[in-house]
Amino acid sequence: MSDYGSLASRVRRKSLLDKVRSAEDCIEFFKPGMDLGWSGFTPAGYPKAVPIALADYVEKNNLQGKMKFNLFIGASVGVETENRWATLDMIDRRWPYQTGKDIAKGINEGRIRMGDKHLSLFAQDLGYGFYTPKIDIAIIEVSAVNADGSLVPTTSCGVIGEILMIADKIILEVNTGQPSFEGMHDCLIPRNPPHREPLLICKADDRIGSSAFPCDPDKIIAVVESKYRDKGRAFAEMDDTSEAIAGHIMQFFADEVKAGRLPENLLPLQSGVGSIANAVVGGLAKGPFSNLNVFTEVLQDTMLDLFDSGKLNFASACSLSLSENPGFPRFFDNWDKYADKIVLRPLSISNAPEPIRRLGCIAMNTPVEFDIYAHANSTLVGGTRMINGLGGSGDFLRNAYISIMHTPSVRPSKTDPEGITCVVPKAPHIDHTEHDLDVLVTEQGLADLRGLAPKDRAQKLINVCAHPSYRPILQDYFDRACKETLSKGVGHEPQLFDRCFKMQQNLAVNGTMKVKNWDINIDLCE
Repeated sequence: MSDYGSLASRVRRKSLLDKVRSAEDCIEFFKPGMDLGWSGFTPAGYPKAVPIALADYVEKNNLQGKMKFNLFIGASVGVETENRWATLDMIDRRWPYQTGKDIAKGINEGRIRMGDKHLSLFAQDLGYGFYTPKIDIAIIEVSAVNADGSLVPTTSCGVIGEILMIADKIILEVNTGQPSFEGMHDCLIPRNPPHREPLLICKADDRIGSSAFPCDPDKIIAVVESKYRDKGRAFAEMDDTSEAIAGHIMQFFADEVKAGRLPENLLPLQSGVGSIANAVVGGLAKGPFSNLNVFTEVLQDTMLDLFDSGKLNFASACSLSLSENPGFPRFFDNWDKYADKIVLRPLSISNAPEPIRRLGCIAMNTPVEFDIYAHANSTLVGGTRMINGLGGSGDFLRNAYISIMHTPSVRPSKTDPEGITCVVPKAPHIDHTEHDLDVLVTEQGLADLRGLAPKDRAQKLINVCAHPSYRPILQDYFDRACKETLSKGVGHEPQLFDRCFKMQQNLAVNGTMKVKNWDINIDLCE
């Protein structure tokens, strides 16, 4: 497909053609301190022309730090937009999940006030007006505008519906630089309580909405033609660690099928973002399971491999989050092969607990670390440095049929050649509690924690998931914790709060997490 149509062919409400402007001509609409709502979810379906024009204007006129806005977006978007805005100090508040290095830097330096939230809750709370009573200007990327004014999204649905509910003014970016995604969306804006209705999704390919979001044309103040494509993220190739993790999960699935706890085609799969998640999906493409279905947030490049293998029947997601190259070119070149096997839904539907639990999804996500009692940290390194945000992992892990988290047992470190452990006595920040997680996996092994009491979980995680260089250190801590707390009659989930963060402290002081002595009166030492 190469002829994607003209702006006139995409804008079918002809009165809106009188509002066509250049991106630069829209700058006059924006005033410092405004609340802005953008379409987009992960680097997919986000506005580009107007945000880039605004960034150019700020940079050219030396307005850094003087023209700041509050951004409300479904999740992270492209580096050429919000990440560049962060470098130009154009962001005051930012909700919720993000992944840009410069925006993370701004958050950790205190220049950007970021709030985090389970994504399904963010979507509904935005619509309720909890964060702002109104969006001053919404910038929405669309494939087309129908004659009734309804909007056909591009590569994601995100929180378009909720933004439109509370938007005062709307700018549309009509993207004619790629195919129209008409027919791929299942658009629905849930009604507010007490009038909210059931989301009757019983299969991944069920549709409960329409192909476009309703929109009041009178709110539209400008229509901008865009030819920018999404700058999707590329992920690292499979390495020995990610391949080992994928292998453990494939074996676990096979054992569950054999035990009668999973059907032969498993259950609808959810996979988070990142290289390990990509590797697990790649493992499914090579594995023995067929007639698979996916009910997830994002579709990454390896989902195309899964389609090509003939083992994936259908995929439901919030966004088509492919890499800039080769992901999107591959998708566009094989449009007829993939398009009718995918549905894109709003975040409030893709991440809603109701269909996740009804479908019996298998959730697979990657944390920063987890502790010996199976509490996981997905967001804050050292309990204080924000890296990404919670995302939608909690939506799925808390409601899934089986909740799986996977991570390397150690991560690279400049100060310790053996790396820093991802299995710790106590996570310094907890996003997912022990009550939400069933299975934890590292390249060392897979720990099925279902039905295990806390101390049994701890011993299994040390034995199975911890890296050999850290296993004796963790065992020493656990033995001491059991002995000291049990003697006081408080040993259900043993922790020594004067020492449980000693590994993290030792890393900060000495550059290694290898604690040599857990005694309280022994100084931190290499």
